[in-house]
Amino acid sequence: MEPQFWRDRWAEGKTAFHEGKPNSFLTQFLARMTGKRVLVPLCGKADDLSYLASEGREVVGIELVEDAVKAFFDEHSLTPTVDGNRYTAGPITLIASDIFAIDRKQLGTIDAIYDRAALVALPPDLRPRYVAHLRAAVADTVPGLLVSIEYPQERMEGPPFSVPETEVRTYYPKAQLLAEQPLTSGRAAELGVAIERCYSVTW
Repeated sequence: MEPQFWRDRWAEGKTAFHEGKPNSFLTQFLARMTGKRVLVPLCGKADDLSYLASEGREVVGIELVEDAVKAFFDEHSLTPTVDGNRYTAGPITLIASDIFAIDRKQLGTIDAIYDRAALVALPPDLRPRYVAHLRAAVADTVPGLLVSIEYPQERMEGPPFSVPETEVRTYYPKAQLLAEQPLTSGRAAELGVAIERCYSVTW
């Protein structure tokens, strides 16, 4: 999946993956994600970012599409300081970059990971690479929340892609399923059978 695919989606306004409010699993299980500084990969302009900040967390978001980064700050009436591809306003720092170009030095200390839209955005061939890259960028003991969806993949071309529980457990053998519910928004929800799951994860 080429970077231009995502740039085109944002340019064309095809952003059904943007919830427009904090994710319900995040608000329900935030306490499970201990630590001050939270990494949010493939963050878009998610309202989860401002929610995390409002709950006293420092947020580091990684987003490929720079227009999405700018849109987040514009829509929240924030004026960030800009250092290259790094945008910072208060406790929120968004880095406009390919996630695979980010390393531990650029991130600094990360205390937790919140993945709502990253794993499900990637096709099957990229998901193992993504998880391995993430693991290399943070300490093994870093806790996280992972939100995934599952549906019959043959019924819809991703993204978002179906990531079944069995696959999640190949990446995170210690994953604990916290909750699941019918998916109610986005393209996959239109199938009427998609399930959204939330896991507590670590390596």
